[in-house]
Amino acid sequence: MTGIQALERADRTLPMKPGRIEYQEFEYIRHGTLSLIANLEIATGTAIAPTLGPTRTEYDFANHIANTIETNPDDEWIFLVDQLNIHKSASLVRLVAACCQIDTDLGVKEQKGILKSMESRAAFLSDASHRIRFVYIPKHTSWLNQIECWFSILVRRLLRRASFSSTVQLSERILEFIDYFNRTMSKPFQWKYKGCKKVE
Repeated sequence: MTGIQALERADRTLPMKPGRIEYQEFEYIRHGTLSLIANLEIATGTAIAPTLGPTRTEYDFANHIANTIETNPDDEWIFLVDQLNIHKSASLVRLVAACCQIDTDLGVKEQKGILKSMESRAAFLSDASHRIRFVYIPKHTSWLNQIECWFSILVRRLLRRASFSSTVQLSERILEFIDYFNRTMSKPFQWKYKGCKKVE
């Protein structure tokens, strides 16, 4: 989730009164943005190992995955991700190879071997024989990834009507919300989508 703005309302919110709804100041002061990289453990509905920072680069994502794996380093991990290029990076291939103790020549990025192209890297990262692997959802199907449902909860419950005086305060409030969510609200999502009707 990129571009989370630390917006501070220019004036205080006026409370609700009989015959009048709560009034929130529409003018704001910008204090920068953050990117949130998060995981949702679908069996429990728990958000795990969140990463907050100013950027979402190949290295940010690989470090996030490394920190996630470190929470249970010997477990099998299956990450459901979209088609973003940082999800098929050389850094990620090197991380998975190291964690899975795959001792093979990975090649050279844009020249040869596993690292040659995004397609070759994605094939390696999605190999079902690896203890750590990635499943890539098709383009334009973000609704298949349950972390997107969780991001909408974060927006509705915390970000939409809040006011933050800095990115530090924004980061602290997001981490507090994640902790609160995990302790009090987390549960598996009930998947109700039944698919599209076949048109003949």
